Amino acid sequence: MKLERSLWHPVALGHVVGSQPRAVTLLGEDLVLWRDGSGQAHAWMDQCPHRGARLSLGRVHAGQLECPYHGWRFDGGGQCAHVPAVPDFQPGARHCARTFEAREAYGMLWVRLAAPEGEPLPLHDLPAFAAEAEPRLRKTTSGPYVVAASAPRIVENFLDMAHFGYVHEGWLGSREHTTIAPYEVQTTPHGVRATGCLAWQPRSSIHAASGAQVEYTYEVTAPYMAVLTKVPEAGSTAIEGMNESIAMFVCPVTEESSVAWTRMAMNDFDSPDARLIDFQNTIFGQDQPVLESQRPKRLPLAPAAEAHCAADRMSAAYRRYLKDSGITFGVIP
Repeated sequence: MKLERSLWHPVALGHVVGSQPRAVTLLGEDLVLWRDGSGQAHAWMDQCPHRGARLSLGRVHAGQLECPYHGWRFDGGGQCAHVPAVPDFQPGARHCARTFEAREAYGMLWVRLAAPEGEPLPLHDLPAFAAEAEPRLRKTTSGPYVVAASAPRIVENFLDMAHFGYVHEGWLGSREHTTIAPYEVQTTPHGVRATGCLAWQPRSSIHAASGAQVEYTYEVTAPYMAVLTKVPEAGSTAIEGMNESIAMFVCPVTEESSVAWTRMAMNDFDSPDARLIDFQNTIFGQDQPVLESQRPKRLPLAPAAEAHCAADRMSAAYRRYLKDSGITFGVIP
């Protein structure tokens, strides 16, 4: 079994999963997401066990998922509860939809396709986003961003500061301030962390009136997730001294395509959600064409596969972490 199947992955914003079945793809596998009458979210294989029709084309009726083809209805556990063509028939264990574990966190629905084999590792935990638990920070999410790039390429881009002055010129960087000072990188139980990351930014937030040197901490908390934390500029937040955090959640759809979201934990209680989201949309919109242009689309892990420089310490550490963890989806080993 591929390791990635036993990890938790984000598949959709929680609020978009409702009584209408929703189709998504994770690790190349088609899933249907839906909620039962109690509001519990479910993630199943998007295939009826009867004649293979997509369950996502059906509906939720009486708290059960109904197949669009013959109207078979399935309860929250996946068991067929009703066969309209044979009303008195009592379906057995073979008449079950294939179900997967699903849970909600950080405004997202997360799914894993298989339980860990053997003793669970820290890698198998739900990815951490510590800022979510801080009640003094405001939470909102941007995305989904549908990207023709592998999940590791997207995460590595999120960890990279040297592109700010070019891809995000006038926003997160400037061609006159491109030097990346040395920073520290260390391993953690769940991934890798970079501290003391300094970048000059002309507009590091929607409130910034002038350029400033900003300090970041970057942390990879799962193979397809990373978090940046920064100290906001003076006067730009409602709560002084609170560090804002932004998480990049990436769903590996196929080896070379993904869906991404950014989860923001912000000090800004004045701007409407739409303005915060629009800022992130602008930044990701600048990244996307570059991400989709990269070749190979899968992230090469062999050190000699691509050239490197001192500013790439975090991306090099991320690649080693993926290799050491046994990740194979979306990478070239």
